[in-house]
This record gives sequence, structure tokens and C-alpha cells, in this order.
Amino acid sequence: MVAAGREGGTDRRSASAIKRRLGRLMMARLVLGVVLLGVALAVIGVGEEGRDAAERGLYATVTCTFVGTLLFVALHGRVRRVARFGAAQLATDVALVTALVHFSGGGESIFVFLYLAISVYGAILFGRPGAYGAASLGALAYGALLLARHHGLLATYGPPPPPGPVQFALWGIHAGAFLLVALLASALSRELDRAGRALDERTRDLAALRRLHARTVECLTSGLLTVDSAGRVTSLNPEAARITGWEATRALGRELEEVIPGALELVERTLPGEEAGGRMRAQLRLHNRRGEDLHLGLSGSILRDEEGAPDGHVVIFQDVTRLVDMERELRRRDRLAVAGRLAASLAHEIRNPLAAISGSLQVLERSAEAGGDPEAPRLMGIVLRETERLDRLIADFLQYARPAPPRTAPVRLAELVGEVLEVFEPSRPPSLKLRVDIPDDLSIVADAAQLRQLLWNLLRNAVDAMPGGGELAVEAFAAMPQEGRGDGRNDPGEGSAWAEIRVHDTGVGISDDVVDRIFEPFFTSKPQGTGLGLATVHRIVEDHGGHLSVESVPGRGTTFRIRWPRAPEPA
Repeated sequence: MVAAGREGGTDRRSASAIKRRLGRLMMARLVLGVVLLGVALAVIGVGEEGRDAAERGLYATVTCTFVGTLLFVALHGRVRRVARFGAAQLATDVALVTALVHFSGGGESIFVFLYLAISVYGAILFGRPGAYGAASLGALAYGALLLARHHGLLATYGPPPPPGPVQFALWGIHAGAFLLVALLASALSRELDRAGRALDERTRDLAALRRLHARTVECLTSGLLTVDSAGRVTSLNPEAARITGWEATRALGRELEEVIPGALELVERTLPGEEAGGRMRAQLRLHNRRGEDLHLGLSGSILRDEEGAPDGHVVIFQDVTRLVDMERELRRRDRLAVAGRLAASLAHEIRNPLAAISGSLQVLERSAEAGGDPEAPRLMGIVLRETERLDRLIADFLQYARPAPPRTAPVRLAELVGEVLEVFEPSRPPSLKLRVDIPDDLSIVADAAQLRQLLWNLLRNAVDAMPGGGELAVEAFAAMPQEGRGDGRNDPGEGSAWAEIRVHDTGVGISDDVVDRIFEPFFTSKPQGTGLGLATVHRIVEDHGGHLSVESVPGRGTTFRIRWPRAPEPA
């Protein structure tokens, strides 16, 4: 900042503001020089009679105006002491105006009013001190000119000067006018500066508010976009671009239905009444531009203009896919818990009559063999076989509904999978190709018996899915801690190590309406299935603190992914 004067205290103006005003002053001086040159050519003429000393002086003054302006322009960007540079320009202008007045008639010159302009600009540049300083300097220069002409120190151009008292009165009138204009100009300058400072403050506040608004919108963890009354997107934040998969530059101007299909219909249901508050909430599914299927929690509200009239909508949405999955899982667990308690009690009630029926049938079978109905042994065999089948079903269900807690220990996964595959090999169809890829040093924490049962169920399920043959792959690898978090459930804690086991088949696959139910007990699409195999797999994974997911494409195959706690590395 540069000190510019005092007014009941120090009135300071920034150097940059003074520089800008000096630039305007130089432009005004240049325009004035052009005008003066035109006036000189029009009034005085360029004929033979116009080549006297007054005309030459007038043209010299105009030339000095142009040269001085060009010189100041050249120095404008280099000066450091802006206040002194501005004062020098004001003094130069006073000298140029004085010369112009001298060569154009002295006290009766039509250019005396230019002293007033210098006073005004002095007030604009430096406030009250600049106004009074310029006015005083102009009054002194004008008085000195009149005094020099009166005493013959300067040549007289135009009519002879009036008597001394008249010239003194003329000087007094002009000097008073200079000071009066300086007073008014300084007052206006103060008001202009106050308005400028207030405007600068408001501009800074507005800029800060805009930056805060932009940062707030950009940092929102929810997607936010606005649409106009025609349903076209007018703005969207980075989170909205990430969720929808649209780049902001490409989404602007497009219809909301193209960016979020189905959202416009929901948003247009927004009620403008006081009871509804002009808001709506809904949930919809989105297949974004990256090919992801997401669940969105969407909220819309009416966007109003300055007069309060509806002018579009504001749409806020979040990716709630994980929450929807968790809700679905919780509902499934609740159903399973109720079904498990009921079925366990029911299974115990069924087993007792089965034992009595089985014993009675064996007695009947022996009596039939002793000479009864020849069909009795065959019928008794059917009853006994089905009774044993029912007993195995109940035993499997009791194992699912009332499992023993896992006895975990470090297990070398490659060895355990090899043992299971040895048992599986005799029952593997010849048309089934088997591929195994498991690191020898990969160990997990598991109950070996339950893990064998899990793998056996998955292998048998894969065989059933490939009646015409195909490829069955069993893979495993170490997973990074952040990869193993899954959906956040059953997480052993920060920094936990995980392993991922994948069982992939190239079978018939699972349709979308079935894949969400395959882990429910007693749900099966196989004619001879019990619906407990995959339910048992899911329970074993959960009991070990892991996470199970399935990916399936009808006609292309199914992949079961199991995230399992990995055994710590040996010290």
C-alpha cells in the first residue's frame, strides 16, 4: 500500500488502484491532445497567417502532450513509487495547461477550465490532499502566468491584458473556483472510495462464498445435480459423476432420464405444498455407464428462482447398494433363524416315530420272509430305504440347524484340497476336466472337517451343473487386507490377512431370479436335491468369519468366491 494523504487520519490507497487510475489519466490526456490538435487546426488554421509564435507555441504544447503521455506510458509498468509518479503527472498536466492557456489568450483563454479537471483527477488519485494540492498548484501557476504577462515577462498573445486589479479579481474568481471544485471532488472521491471498498468487500465475500459453495458441493459424499424446468441437467458434482459414470462436461445439457433413467418420473412427483415441503424420497436401480448395477437412494426437491417460483429440481442421491445387500442378508438370516428353530424342534419330533416305524417294519419283514405275502419283502424294502433316506435328510438338517462350533487350526489349503479331490476322483465324470491352482504355502485358519464338507458340497454342485461335461476349476490365492473386507461383515479387524478360494464351473449357470435364494435351506432346483448343501456351505463360511458370494451367467457358468481368514505367517 502507498500513503496517499490524510483526512482526519491516514487515507491510504493501494498502489494497484492508483496505477489503474493513472492509466485512465494518460488515456484522457491522449484524447485531450487529439481534441486540442483538432481545435487548433479548425480555429487557427494552417494557412500562411497561422505561422506566428502563438500558433507554434500551441502546436508545441500539443506535441509535448503527446510526447509526455507516451513517456509516461513507457514508465508506467516500471515505477515502484506510484504516488510520486502520479504527483509528477499532475504537475506535468498543470504545466501543459498553463502553456496552453498562455498561447491561447492568457486570462481570457477558453482552456482555463482544464485546471478544474486536474483538481478533479487529483481528488480521484489522492483524495482530499490530491484535490487541494492540484487546485493550489493550478491557482499558483495561473496567477504566475497572469503576473508575468502583466509585467511583460512573457510575450502577450491575443488581446492585451486588462488592468492589474481586474486580473487580480479574475485570478481570485478562478482560484476560488479551483478550490471549490477541489472540495466537491474530494467529497465525491471519499464517497467513491467508500463505495469501492464496500464493493471490494462484497466482492471478496461473494468470491469466498462461491469458493465455499464449490468446495462444499465437490466434497459431498452424495451425488448432487440440478435440472431445469425442461428436465435437462444444469450442474452435477464429482460424486454424481462417479456414481452415474458420466463426465460432467458430457452430462450437462442432457435430459435427466438419460443420466439416471427413471429419476425424472420420481422427481416430478415432488409436491410443492407446505405439507410435503417440496421434497420426495425414493429408491431406484441404476445401470450406470460403467456397466455397474447399483441401488440409489434418491431425494428430490423443487429448485426456486429469486422470486420463489419453481425453476427446476435439485436431485440428491447416494449409492446404497451395500445397504440393500445388508438388509437382504439380515432378512434372510432372520428367516433362517426362525426356520432353524422351528425345524430343529420338528426334526426331533419326527425322528422318534421314524425309529418306531423302522423297528416295526423290520419285524414285519422277518415275518413276511417266514411264509407271508410274497410282495411283502419288496414293499418292506422300499419302506426301509425311504425311511433311511428320510433319516439322512433329518441328520443333514440337524447338522445345519444345530452345528457344532468349528475347531479351528492352521490348515495348508493345497493339502486339504488334494485330499478332497482324491475322494472326488472316483465319482468325477470322464467328460469333466479338472483344473487346480493353489499355492503350496497358502494356509488358512479353519476346521478341517467342515472345510472338507464345504468343498465337497461345492464340487458336487458343480458336477450337477455340468451334465454334459465342462471344466471345473479350484483356485486360491492370498488377498490384500482391503480386498478381504467384502461388505464389512465378519471382518476380523484392521490389517487382517485373507485368502480367496474360487470354485468355477462352465455349467448351465443360475438365473437372476434364483441366485438370491440359493443359500436358503430347502430351496433347490434339482429334482433329488434337499436344498441344504449350499445353505450348509454358507453357514460354514459365516462360522469361520469369512464371506461368500456368487457370480453366475446363465449358459456360461458359475463362480463361488469365498473370502477366508488366512493363517499368520510363521515367525
